[in-house]
Amino acid sequence: MATDDVTQRPIRSLEDALDRCQLLGMRVSKQRRFILELLWQQREHLSAREIYDRLNQKGKDIGHTSVYQNLEALSQNGIIECIDRADGRLYGNISDPHSHINCLDTNQIIDVHVDLPADLLQQIEAQTGVKIANYKIDFFGYRNPENLSA
Repeated sequence: MATDDVTQRPIRSLEDALDRCQLLGMRVSKQRRFILELLWQQREHLSAREIYDRLNQKGKDIGHTSVYQNLEALSQNGIIECIDRADGRLYGNISDPHSHINCLDTNQIIDVHVDLPADLLQQIEAQTGVKIANYKIDFFGYRNPENLSA
């Protein structure tokens, strides 16, 4: 199997993420492993500061600069997800195409895999003349139903 085929496979586990690092020739330092383990354990989108704080609370020896450099390298190589928001970047463990539910109450981002019906995709392609190769959808909503009337 060609390397390109392997690097196109989705990363669905911590082991997949570590394997992808090695496949891409990235050194799997203890700091890089700490970050990946945390993202897979937490299964939420975190800022670099939150990652730094949580790792240090767990007694992991890692500096600010190391966190930022590793997050940048991991996201640039498609091993983790990076979401740019107005208030900064958030990092998550899922790197394959997926959609997000943005909770307007808590600012939490929830990963969700959505499969649109084939006839809807065909309708969009017919309207635009563009063959859809992939898609992601951003949903916005409230956990607290009282905020719906606001």
